[in-house]
Amino acid sequence: MSKRDHLRRLDANAYRGNAVVHWAMTMRDRRTGWLDAKFYFHFRELLTHSLFRYAIACPIFCLMPDHIHLMWLGILESSDQKLAMKHFRTRLNQSLRTIDFELQDQAYDHVLQPEERQEAVFVETCDYLARNPERAKLVPLDGYTNYPYSGCLVPGYPELNPFQSDFWMRFDRTVSYLRKNGLVVEFARIPEAGESE
Repeated sequence: MSKRDHLRRLDANAYRGNAVVHWAMTMRDRRTGWLDAKFYFHFRELLTHSLFRYAIACPIFCLMPDHIHLMWLGILESSDQKLAMKHFRTRLNQSLRTIDFELQDQAYDHVLQPEERQEAVFVETCDYLARNPERAKLVPLDGYTNYPYSGCLVPGYPELNPFQSDFWMRFDRTVSYLRKNGLVVEFARIPEAGESE
């Protein structure tokens, strides 16, 4: 078996805490045919588990016929995107193999630098990722918001939609809240009707 090339990674600390990372994963041999509505919803389920487990928010993801883009940002100091990506890729590959597909060996990553994290630049980068289907002519010009395999995912907030006009305000407020309060907030148990306290 020939030795495969591996991409160089930054120091592990670059992927921890509030890091913001653009991840891209390609199907082995750039194969197509795996992406459909059923697999998309399974992808979202797997992504939800990895993001919740490692305290990460994903303001945009875009599944293309032969590759996937994800923008991740850590919510807590304990967030670890390298571990999260390993967790996610393992489970995603297990699912892909059931339909005779597989990811290439490593995900590409780009850790955003402070100037790339400035609000206007960051929003523009996310918009660029979301417009991938447009550039690939999978949707008409400005039709990228109707592409069925793009979205966002913040654990506990399924109502967020990256193509709503107030998305960035809501996303920022949600992430700020989660950074302050954590992913799990315990509520006092409310007695059922007719039940004594």
